Amino acid sequence: MYDVELADRIRAVVHGEPRLAGNAMAVSASSQGGLRLRIDPAGAESLISEPYVRCFQMRGRKMDGLLRVDAGVVGGADDLRGRVRHGVMNARSLVPK
Repeated sequence: MYDVELADRIRAVVHGEPRLAGNAMAVSASSQGGLRLRIDPAGAESLISEPYVRCFQMRGRKMDGLLRVDAGVVGGADDLRGRVRHGVMNARSLVPK
């Protein structure tokens, strides 16, 4: 269920951004639909209070610092751009591995 159109929209937003140190994932089109978004875990509670936003889980395990944003919420270019910038900012704040 990988959304190729959403992935292309994300690429257009991040085009020209310098590479992230340590290659941390900032934002991606999830294979389960919607966005996978890097966040500061300390701010997770306020972000998951938004409709259609929830903690990202992988193999049934909650992944701190990642959210899933349903595709229907990421309709407009401004919303996508804001979410991508949020993910990039948080990925840049991570200490490289």
